[in-house]
Amino acid sequence: MSLAIHHLSPDDIPLMEALLTLFGEVFDDEDTYGKHRPDEAYLRRLLGGDTFIALTASKNGQVVGGVGAYELRKFEQERSEVYLYDLAVSAAHRREGIATALIEELKTIAAERGAYVIFVQADTGVEDEPAIALYSRLGRREEVLHFDIAVKDEQDSPEI
Repeated sequence: MSLAIHHLSPDDIPLMEALLTLFGEVFDDEDTYGKHRPDEAYLRRLLGGDTFIALTASKNGQVVGGVGAYELRKFEQERSEVYLYDLAVSAAHRREGIATALIEELKTIAAERGAYVIFVQADTGVEDEPAIALYSRLGRREEVLHFDIAVKDEQDSPEI
């Protein structure tokens, strides 16, 4: 079985839908990735914009992994950073180098866009130990704090 990595474009709505389904399954969070799923027009605009990057990894036409990332243009220098927001590989296809292949493709895209770094956040819980091990092999670890600042009153904001 050969692995195919695909950089999604506005014409790849079925692949984006499959990627959202995969994220919901892998993260055990079908509500976030499926309950209020954006319509096709929104997904086309997202995939056609210049700040969002979506990659899928497929085997025999089935999406088995993927990445959602954002390019953040910097203001202090003419360069950007890429924030790897979500990365998932289906349980049946882990330990096959798929996550590494996705990150390598993201590195290529980031370099083409003039980015100088890709950064990713990982939780410190036991469930993220494999992700932390992967990211430790590929990059330098930094200890940071993360804060969610609500944009609306908490009772009006959806749960994060």
